[in-house]
Amino acid sequence: MSLQADTYKVYLVDRDLPGITMEQLAGAQRAAIGTSQQFTAAGKPVRYLRSTFVPGESRCMCLFEAPDAALVEEVNQAAQLPYTRIVEAMDL
Repeated sequence: MSLQADTYKVYLVDRDLPGITMEQLAGAQRAAIGTSQQFTAAGKPVRYLRSTFVPGESRCMCLFEAPDAALVEEVNQAAQLPYTRIVEAMDL
């Protein structure tokens, strides 16, 4: 499902994940995808786009598409994924 660009924005979810293993990181990504799909199926459209992990900093940046940051926050809380901030971003 593609969300319409004129009504949805891209949000960056910044995470500090010291000590995370690659297996745990893959599990977190599956949780983000699955929870986003559940929310969308329930009428709360949000889509996980992708993540970038910086191992030297134990930092992960995930992109989501949604109508507002509150919905992205709700998805991450429901998936029990830690984050330090959620900000609007431009996906170029």
